[in-house]
Amino acid sequence: MTQQSRRNFLKTSAIGGASAALGESALAAPKATKKNAMDHVILVIFENRSFDNILGQLYQPGEVPKFEGVIGKNLSNPVPSWAQYPAPNGRVSYGTATYMDGPNPDSGEEHPHTNTQLYNILDDRNRFKMASQMSAPYNAPESSLVRPTMDGFVTDYISFYTAEMGRQPTYQEYSQIMTGYTPEQIPVISGLAKGFSCFDHWYSEVPSQTFTNRSFWTAGTSSGFVVNDPSTNFLFKNTAETIFNRLEAHGKTWKIYVCEPDPISFTGLINMPSLKKYFKTHIVPFTEYEKDCANGSLPDFCLIEPNLLAAHNDYHPAFGRALIQGMDLPIDPPSSILGGEAFLTRIYNAYKGMGTTQAGSNVLNTTLFIGWDEPGGTYDHVAPPLVPAPDPSVPKGQQGFDFRRSGYRVPAVMISPWIPEKTVFTKEFRHTSMIASLRKAWNLGKPFTARDANARTLESCFTLKTPRDPSTWPAPVARPVPEYKAPDLNNLPPAYSGLAKAMIPGVVKFSHAEGYPTPSMPKDPNGPITPKQGIKIALELAAEMFPQLAQKEDIKSQY
Repeated sequence: MTQQSRRNFLKTSAIGGASAALGESALAAPKATKKNAMDHVILVIFENRSFDNILGQLYQPGEVPKFEGVIGKNLSNPVPSWAQYPAPNGRVSYGTATYMDGPNPDSGEEHPHTNTQLYNILDDRNRFKMASQMSAPYNAPESSLVRPTMDGFVTDYISFYTAEMGRQPTYQEYSQIMTGYTPEQIPVISGLAKGFSCFDHWYSEVPSQTFTNRSFWTAGTSSGFVVNDPSTNFLFKNTAETIFNRLEAHGKTWKIYVCEPDPISFTGLINMPSLKKYFKTHIVPFTEYEKDCANGSLPDFCLIEPNLLAAHNDYHPAFGRALIQGMDLPIDPPSSILGGEAFLTRIYNAYKGMGTTQAGSNVLNTTLFIGWDEPGGTYDHVAPPLVPAPDPSVPKGQQGFDFRRSGYRVPAVMISPWIPEKTVFTKEFRHTSMIASLRKAWNLGKPFTARDANARTLESCFTLKTPRDPSTWPAPVARPVPEYKAPDLNNLPPAYSGLAKAMIPGVVKFSHAEGYPTPSMPKDPNGPITPKQGIKIALELAAEMFPQLAQKEDIKSQY
């Protein structure tokens, strides 16, 4: 019997015995205080949105004591002189988004693109090129200690758009990078932020993309890697200890819940060397989270992964328009924001439904934290601060980056009955604040890196002496999500998604090296792979690696 099974057996046996002797009242949970607010922690990490893009319009001036938003401010970025289509007065002002899937095509997010966004530096040789084609110093300033100007988002988007689409964008097309959403457009995340709390200075850890920032969420470092490619860096070389390993060492329980029908866990793949041995036991479908909430059986730490692939519900901007010029391919529905809103509703409703009297996990002893990995190139006006390098003894990492500058702001919302409504946490927090908080609350030992050693912790955020009754909490309703129609597997576009494109070549090499049985595996791991082959290989490998997520019979039925 596993530790978790033993724990559940003893818990249910005790409850059953007490209930028989004392009646149903014995099922009531022990009285909790705000010190118990983080006995259980639920963390969901969404994708590629800045603070200004999602929550910048959350509050009007004077509605709360302090809030670093966009309303009432004259915010704009200049248009470069080489742009084919100029802007009125030569600048693009911040405005409200008109498309729920924007920016579409997706903006540049790799380190060289982020440098341009933050500093408005674009080396001539890197203009109209994708990040993989760029060369040193990757549009970086002479020193990472230089304060970002936050005025290069338009410059980068015009250059990126041209490289992706084969033509320069019109003013209407490139101005979408300077937009954000109103609370009415995204009622779920906005309603929860107002109904509980948001952080208006929560920073991503690295001015770059998904893999490196998700690694910081779980390990306090990315082992010196700055960009997703090649994914083999993470599959083979990201050997850093994770929060999951530390939890195991201290007798704490955990699960990674992955939204269906995603057959893989990106958390698992990004931290492959440290987490491989837990793939078959601790990585489970999201429906198990809903059951665990209902049963009061949540583990101590829960990480929720949205669907990061096709039909993604992770708030990620759409990318279908970028693949074939003149076509809006059904890679994802026109609902990148709306899909995330619908999924967040499921997460929140399951959490809220635990109530205050349920034995085991309940809202009094469980905190729900909603975060993002990185801004993904969407506009924000606040310059990110300087930070300590995870390992001060290592002078530089990939692309010459020294990790002394953080990524810029992302949305962050925390839900607990111990937090008043309309709370804004204005001090500096970052992804490693979660690791630092868990270490402190659960006595998990020494810091992982210098980064989480210096991160602000969350325990002071729970300020109420009496918890709020869930019956008084917000009940946001997600807007309808357009139907997703999967593309024909025999007629796939050049790439299925940015993450899949980055991961599949590495997955093929990994499966060769590890000897996983995949019938469709090419003989040459370095040879070309068609989209259909890549997807089939990935699904077959997923069924071997994550058996609770991907079923072999389901894969056979698709081919």
